[in-house]
Amino acid sequence: MSLEDIISQTIHQNSKPIGFDVFMNLALYSPKNGYYRSNASVIGHQGDFITAPEISDLFGYSLARQCKQILNKNSCILEFGAGNGVLATQILFELARLNALPKKYYILELSAKLKKQQYETISKVLPELVDNVEWLSELPKNFSGIVIANEVLDAMPAKRLMFSDGSFYELGVDYIEGQFQWCLFDEPYSGLIKIPTVNFIEGYKTEINLLALSWIESLYGTMTDGIVLLIDYGMDRTEYFHPQRSEGTLRCYYKHKASDDPFENIGKQDITTSVNFSDVADRACEAGFEVLGYSNQAMFLLSLGIEDYLSQEKDEENRIQLAQQIKQLILPSAMGESFKVLALSKKHTVKLDGFREQDLRGKL
Repeated sequence: MSLEDIISQTIHQNSKPIGFDVFMNLALYSPKNGYYRSNASVIGHQGDFITAPEISDLFGYSLARQCKQILNKNSCILEFGAGNGVLATQILFELARLNALPKKYYILELSAKLKKQQYETISKVLPELVDNVEWLSELPKNFSGIVIANEVLDAMPAKRLMFSDGSFYELGVDYIEGQFQWCLFDEPYSGLIKIPTVNFIEGYKTEINLLALSWIESLYGTMTDGIVLLIDYGMDRTEYFHPQRSEGTLRCYYKHKASDDPFENIGKQDITTSVNFSDVADRACEAGFEVLGYSNQAMFLLSLGIEDYLSQEKDEENRIQLAQQIKQLILPSAMGESFKVLALSKKHTVKLDGFREQDLRGKL
C-alpha cells in the first residue's frame, strides 16, 4: 500500500479531516514508507538537506569543547536523531583528543537503516571507540550527563492553525477527489497558545508543536541531572508570531529545493516547522529545568573558539577550506542567525562557555 493510500484511508476511517500533526507524522514516520523510515538517503549532498555537521567537522569539535566543560568521569552523552552518525563521530574524536571521553555515548535511534549507517560511520573513522557507543530505542532511566538534539525538534509533527473571524482554528487535512486539501476545523482551537498581542490579519497561519513540549517534559523525568543542548532553526515568541510571518514556518525540502506544499512528494520530502524557543523554554521551566543560555549558532560557536581551529591549521589550502566552512556556520545569511542554541539544566549551575559572547535569555 502506498503512503498516499495509508494517509487517505486514515482520513476515511476518521470520517473527518485529520490534524496536520497526524498527516506530518504519517508522511515522515510511517513504517517503511515514511520519509525517515524509507531506504533513501535524506541527509547530505545526495539527499534533500544538509545539516551543520555535514558542512564542517568544526561544528562537532566546537560542541565537544562545550561537552568537555561539563563532563566528569561518570557522565554520559545521549544524542537524539543522530542522522548518519557524523556529529557523534566528530564529538567523540575531539573528546578523545582532549582526553575527556564520556563514560558512554548513547544514540537514541528508531530507524534500523539509520542505526546501521551510524554504526558504519563511527566504526570507519573511530574503530577503537565504537564500543563506547550504545544504541537505544527509548529514553533511558536515571540518565546523568549531556543530552544533544541537533535539528530534532523541527522534525516533530506540529499542528497548523489559521486565524479567522477573530479566533485561531486548526487547519486539518482532507482527501477529496483523489487530492489532499487543507480544511479548517469547525470549532476555534481550544488548546492553550501563548501569543503576543498582535493584530493578526484574516488567514494568518502559524504552527504549534505540542509533541516537542511533551518531549521536554519526558526528558526531565528521565534525567537525574545534566545539561540539555537543543540546536535548531527557530526564534523567540515575538518573532515567531510576527505579523509579517503570515504563512507560518512550514517548509518542505526535496533535493535541496524548498517549498511550502506538504502534499507533493509525500514520503519523499522532508517536512519541518521552525521551533518556538519561548514555548520550549517555558515548558522546560514548568517541568523543573533551568534555562542556562540562549544564543544564535554563530555566537555559540565563536564563544567556544571555532576560529582557533583556523589559526592552528598550517596548510594554506586547508585553512582556506576551513574558513569557507566557518562562514557557512556563522554568517547571518547562512546558518549563523537562523539557528539557535538553547541550554537547559537539571541540578547543574555551571556558567556555560558557549554563551560567553551572547546570551539572549531575556528575549525568550
